[in-house]
Amino acid sequence: MKTYSAKASEIQKKWFIVDAEGKTLGRLATQIAYILRGKHKPTFTPHMDMGDNVVVINAGKVKLSANKELTKLYHRHTGFFGGLKTQTAAEIRATQPERLLELAVKGMLPHNRLGDECYRHLKVYAGTEHPHASQKPEALPERTIKN
Repeated sequence: MKTYSAKASEIQKKWFIVDAEGKTLGRLATQIAYILRGKHKPTFTPHMDMGDNVVVINAGKVKLSANKELTKLYHRHTGFFGGLKTQTAAEIRATQPERLLELAVKGMLPHNRLGDECYRHLKVYAGTEHPHASQKPEALPERTIKN
């Protein structure tokens, strides 16, 4: 039996929409990363960008478990000496609420060019409005997202 490897011309991309209100951050991020990578498709090929596009709305209302709002720290570096900047999840949620979900999903994708390409198919919005209505996104089936 030969191993099947999908060709770029055979890949079908769909659009999904996810409402993040009341969902736990990590559990939602794993499901989104799974869809972005294309692992839900029977023709999954590891070296190809098989994933679908995902639009996330209400990202500002995603929930964090326990007291991670105040204890979870996010680090970034400016590139200069002594340039390590640290923020809590609450500080990031106050200024850029969609950034929490973006960082969680990005960390779950491969750390290479393929992961960067998959990450480009993620669109996150803090509110309910999004400019992707013309793509007719389908609601992601509830069986793939667990609370």
